[in-house]
Amino acid sequence: MTPIKKIKLNDAIILTKILDDGSLLVVDEYTTCKYYNLENLDVIGGFKANITHLRYKTDVVAFSSDGEYFAAISSDCHDSKLYNTSTKKTIAKMDRHHGEVSCVGIDPKNRYMFSCGDDGKTFAIDIHSGKLAFTLPIHVDTINDIAFSSNGNWVATASYDKNISLFNIATMTPKNKLKLHDSPVMKLKFIANNRLISVDKNSVVFVWNALSGKILAKLQGVHDDVTQITLSEDNNFLFLGTLLGYVLAYDLKTYELISRNFVKLSSAITAMEFRPQNNELILGTANGELLFYNIYEGEEYLRELLSQKKYDEIQKQSEVNPFLVYTQIYELVSNLWEKTLAQAKLYLEKSDKKTAIKLFNNFKDIPAKKNIIQKVLLEYADFDKFLLFAKQEKYTLAYSLANAHPMYKDSKIYKILESRWKKAFALAQQYTLDPKGADKAREILAPYRGISEKTRLIQELLTQSEVYKRFRVALGQKDFKVAFELIKLNPFLMEFEEYETLMRYADTLYIKSQEFIQNGDTHSAIKLLRVLSDFSDFAQEVKELILNIEAKQKFFNAIKEEDIILAYNLLDKNEDLQETPDGQKLQMAWNSDLSKASEFAAKGDVDGIISVINPYMKVSSKHMSFGTLFGWCYMVQLENAIKMKKEKAQIENGIKNYILNFGLQDQIENIFNVFKEYYPDSKLTLELQTKGSLAMWRPSMIVKSILE
Repeated sequence: MTPIKKIKLNDAIILTKILDDGSLLVVDEYTTCKYYNLENLDVIGGFKANITHLRYKTDVVAFSSDGEYFAAISSDCHDSKLYNTSTKKTIAKMDRHHGEVSCVGIDPKNRYMFSCGDDGKTFAIDIHSGKLAFTLPIHVDTINDIAFSSNGNWVATASYDKNISLFNIATMTPKNKLKLHDSPVMKLKFIANNRLISVDKNSVVFVWNALSGKILAKLQGVHDDVTQITLSEDNNFLFLGTLLGYVLAYDLKTYELISRNFVKLSSAITAMEFRPQNNELILGTANGELLFYNIYEGEEYLRELLSQKKYDEIQKQSEVNPFLVYTQIYELVSNLWEKTLAQAKLYLEKSDKKTAIKLFNNFKDIPAKKNIIQKVLLEYADFDKFLLFAKQEKYTLAYSLANAHPMYKDSKIYKILESRWKKAFALAQQYTLDPKGADKAREILAPYRGISEKTRLIQELLTQSEVYKRFRVALGQKDFKVAFELIKLNPFLMEFEEYETLMRYADTLYIKSQEFIQNGDTHSAIKLLRVLSDFSDFAQEVKELILNIEAKQKFFNAIKEEDIILAYNLLDKNEDLQETPDGQKLQMAWNSDLSKASEFAAKGDVDGIISVINPYMKVSSKHMSFGTLFGWCYMVQLENAIKMKKEKAQIENGIKNYILNFGLQDQIENIFNVFKEYYPDSKLTLELQTKGSLAMWRPSMIVKSILE
């Protein structure tokens, strides 16, 4: 692939980001920030922060989506800072890590800056106030990467301890860690449908269901250190940039490798972004190149080739750029090939080889199609013999040829043979239900005894007729649990027509239930799904569907009845509800109020917080969030008390109360260290205090001042 546009900068590019206003932000290793107009690549603004980053394998800078704030690790990596891009003033400084700062991040909703360190700790700083808001679950080793879900509800951290930690920002609650990597986890990226990409030091790439903790796929073909990850806007494609300058591309529907060298550069890929409007992949490199690639490059040329019926050239172009396989033009050619193949087979069944070859003419120069054409022509060489055996009812010989030439099984004559067999077998089944009908059943099935796949069914029918009878009775009574239990114990039942009828019935139930769901008739949908729950193949999915429908019913009823407590409790537990219009409306209201409450927390104003969150006070799913808010508020009260040089005993009492309510956290340890500097004669010992926990905190524990 060749770039469609290129810019050469002097230094390594460590960040590319498309901002909310559509401009492209580019940051180099000296934190020189430039804003580009993506239409003409003119520089439309920029500034120099003069922070040198000698290492940038991790995210050493991060920008809010609106470009108003940015975070950066200091040149010596001893601290991280949050800046206002307009004023260039420092909003917050995080120097509490024991060791170096390893990476920084800003969530998609522009609420918090996250500072991660070699000590395994992650501090979340409120962007507007610059105050420490909360901390994430601790890793036992260096944190290498931090990632956020697109809705801003989830944050994940990857560590040298081989684990991935998940945290729900909306409810301030941690999830279980993901622990299946055998080496340090280096990179993370959230994708649609609660999926998470993780890459470890050995270049093992997993796709997880982040909520269930299950691995959905292991991506193949990675043999280099992954330095950057990005996605297409529709989340259909994944791009991995590597240390050796390769870009690997994957299909996120099938998890198959599209290309292991979609792009090959001479320098490490240090930044990646995707521009959906033009389907452009944007790359930044260690040698300062900013490159733009159209992933569908060559599509217009395909259109010309299609009009000229040059299908072989279309195939060649798709091998040059594998993404052309995903274009409508290529799909048209593929459909045309399938129709041509089917039509040619019909002519071969009629012994008209000449016409079949003529049909193949437009595809004969495509190597892959040429092989198929040759195979088809070779396969049908004995078709006349197969046709003769079928007409003479020499079933053993006919089926033997069909097994030797599987393409015959798509022919009309083979389908006629199968129809005769099914009728004979069904008639024999009827006779086996009669205690005196076994001999008649054997007579009916005698012509098929020499056919291996039929012989097994015949033997099982004649020797296990009682099982078959019980199966028929269970179906007649619609006792599907018993029917599937019999199938589980006697797999031969799956070969009977009744089983096929049963599965068609299941498919009908499922399709109909989905129609009811889409039309909002959840009552009818649940009735059908309860029947379908007896079908083992559908049991788990049906269970999840019913739970989801019931949750939605409860949620929409709560909205209708203005039961805000139940609505939020359901919303916080169900990701799907958050995608509904009502769910988004509630979430926006909560985020807005949380932001207002955070402003009061940053001032140590308990009454102010209560005035904002009072309508949510009985929402149990918000208790951890409330606890985080009030914990932050009380920390500010303690900080202010120390600055105001209040009485030592009063501050000691406040520290004790904090530990009793919230536990021994990093925040209180840092405050205690400051306290000891101001009051060196204090005999207070943190380890001897009675410790509570944020998880056990409840609104009933709110006090106006932590010092009292």
